[in-house]
Amino acid sequence: MQVICLDLEGVLVPEIWIEFSKRTGIAAFKRTTRDEPDYDKLMRERIGLLEQHGLKLPDIQRVVATMQPLDGARAFLDDLRARFQVVILSDTFYEFADPLMQQLGRPTLFCHRLLADTDGRIVDYKLRQPDQKRHAVNALKSLNFQVMAAGDSYNDTGMLSAAHAGFFIHPPESIVGQFPQFPVTRSYDELKAAFDGASARLAQG
Repeated sequence: MQVICLDLEGVLVPEIWIEFSKRTGIAAFKRTTRDEPDYDKLMRERIGLLEQHGLKLPDIQRVVATMQPLDGARAFLDDLRARFQVVILSDTFYEFADPLMQQLGRPTLFCHRLLADTDGRIVDYKLRQPDQKRHAVNALKSLNFQVMAAGDSYNDTGMLSAAHAGFFIHPPESIVGQFPQFPVTRSYDELKAAFDGASARLAQG
C-alpha cells in the first residue's frame, strides 16, 4: 500500500506566521522555515517577539480562524485521499491548526504542541519528536508502506530524503539550488502527476 505525506503550511494552507505578521504589522514574524533552517532558533525568536509585543496565543488563534486553505487545496487533497492514504506532517501546532484542518476535511495531522500559561502567554513549545517528519516516514516504511512526500521548505527535506519519492512544490529558488535531488513542481496538477508517476514506478517494484 502507498502513503502520501504532505507538509501543511505553504503547501495546503498559507503560512500562519506570515499572515500573523501582516495582521500585526510586525515584519519579523515573516521569517519561516524557508528562511531559517534551524527550527529551534526560529521558534525561540518567535516566542521572544510575542513576549516583546505583549501578544498571546488567543491573538494568533483569532488570525488563524479567519484564514482559508490555498486555492485548489481541498480538491487536490480530496483527490489524493480517494486513491491513497494521506498523512499531513507539519511543524505547526495543534493549538493553531484546527480551523484550517476542518476546512480541509480533517485529514490526519501529526504536528507539535505549544505551552502557554494561564494568561495565554506562549512560554515554550514541545516537539512531538525531533526531526519528526523523517521519523514518521521511516516508521511508515517499516510497516511496509511505499511512501511519497511533498513539501516546500528546509524542514521538509528530511522527509523527502527518507521517502521512496520526494518532491518540492513551489519552493523558493534558494532552496531548490541546495537540494537539486528533489524534482520541483509548481502547481497541484504538476504534483499530482508526479505522485501518479512515482506510484506507478513503485508499484512495478
